[in-house]
Amino acid sequence: MSVKIRLTRMGGKKKPFYRIVVTDSNSPRDGKFLEIVGTYDSTKNPVQANLKEDTILGWLRKGAIPSETVSKILKRAGILAKQNQTT
Repeated sequence: MSVKIRLTRMGGKKKPFYRIVVTDSNSPRDGKFLEIVGTYDSTKNPVQANLKEDTILGWLRKGAIPSETVSKILKRAGILAKQNQTT
């Protein structure tokens, strides 16, 4: 089972709001997930991201692979740099 960290869309029509979730790579975008590790709101100015840093680092150590968008969010927050320092 391959585990990914990716976005799942919430919110209403034309008002997107995203959860950052840990999920099996085979499940659909808005399907089952293992854990919610943060939120991302692209409609705010500046963009707002609330992340559970310890939980994300734990999943990355276990081998979870972030999606392209999530890796950009994590890099902006400095979490990927912390993960590279500990390994």
